[in-house]
Amino acid sequence: MDLFRSMHAFVATVQAGSMSAAATNLGQSPAMVGQHIAALEERLGTRLLNRTTRRQSLTDFGASYFEQCRDILDRIALAEEAAEVQRTTVRGRLRITAPTTFGAEALMPTLAGYRAAAAEVELDIALTDRNVDLVEEGFDVAFRIGAMPDSSMIARPLMPYRMAICAAPAYLARRGTPSHPGELGGHEAIAFTPSARSPWRFTRGEENIEVSPVPMITVNNGQAVRAAACAGLGIIVQPEILLKRDIDEGRLTRLFPQWRLGERPMWLLYYRDRRMTPRLRSFISFAVAAFGSSAGPEDPTKI
Repeated sequence: MDLFRSMHAFVATVQAGSMSAAATNLGQSPAMVGQHIAALEERLGTRLLNRTTRRQSLTDFGASYFEQCRDILDRIALAEEAAEVQRTTVRGRLRITAPTTFGAEALMPTLAGYRAAAAEVELDIALTDRNVDLVEEGFDVAFRIGAMPDSSMIARPLMPYRMAICAAPAYLARRGTPSHPGELGGHEAIAFTPSARSPWRFTRGEENIEVSPVPMITVNNGQAVRAAACAGLGIIVQPEILLKRDIDEGRLTRLFPQWRLGERPMWLLYYRDRRMTPRLRSFISFAVAAFGSSAGPEDPTKI
């Protein structure tokens, strides 16, 4: 029989004064309570109770064992209570990974809202353009840009990762403002090193055009590409979120607003766990609200 259930029956019997009273308190039959105590005595190789038809009393060993059982059961109850608090309280450490540009320009500025709702959650954030292994490297959740990731994880669709083409007003005053993507061939481009030779693809309705400008400057850092454009060194294609503030404040001018550049899907990744912690559940809800796609499926955190 289950050891802890038997210990519970024994303690209840001692506290109630009889097996029948203990059975009533436990919602069991007196026979079942008797079986639990008999199982303990057989396991221990000694009697715990002296029983007659009218009364029962603890043996010397039974009195000692009762105190130990009561202590063990109290400790178990405290541990279960702590586990219940852990399951329902939004606190603890949450490890998050995100692409560098998205993390710095989009995620970090929004975290004040999450911190206001989950002040006891400690956020450990790693910004990297490398696709980390969540389990191997100990992350709870990841933002990922690109193709659909490993199907063993839940992948919540977020807003697409859009690109924008811009140049500084000073550059356009010097070189002229192109009115069509086909005019880019005569302009100076600044390129991000990993995609320096990739063509720029534009779409407007049914119209598609592909341009392959020769970069005059290549840089291996997105912030440096943006800084070079703000300094008037050329035209750039970079993530919209990286350029938005410069566009809004006039340091960069957006070109061809009626054309759409390529965009990539973005996902929120985490492993399925029926015992999902409140902190992870709360962050998923926050991220979907902040960056979610209205076309996404029902939120699994609410299932």
